[in-house]
Amino acid sequence: MVITFVERDILEEVDIDEKFDIIVSNPPYIRELEKKEMSNNVLEHEPGLALFVPDENPLVYYKSIAEFASKNLNEGGILYLEINQYLAKETEQLLKEYNFKDIELRKDMFGNDRMLKGRIP
Repeated sequence: MVITFVERDILEEVDIDEKFDIIVSNPPYIRELEKKEMSNNVLEHEPGLALFVPDENPLVYYKSIAEFASKNLNEGGILYLEINQYLAKETEQLLKEYNFKDIELRKDMFGNDRMLKGRIP
């Protein structure tokens, strides 16, 4: 088994001539309007760049990731995403638009929609 870690800015063009069996991502997904709901221990110890997305385009990272994954996953490859609980249906729809199948929405230990899994046929 070979594990490859790739560090790139997904919002810039990512040119990788490699196929993957699994892609896992936990991109920024908290809208600025949700900032007031967050606990101070998160806000004080996590950089905003890792947490927040613009209110007017909250799926910006997911769109780029879905596009990349749809091109760079092997047949049967799986994409795992941590998601914003309030945007679960919109994120699921985005994966459908990029032809992902067998999409599963999973909850976290608090019962919130937290993860999407999708497969490239």
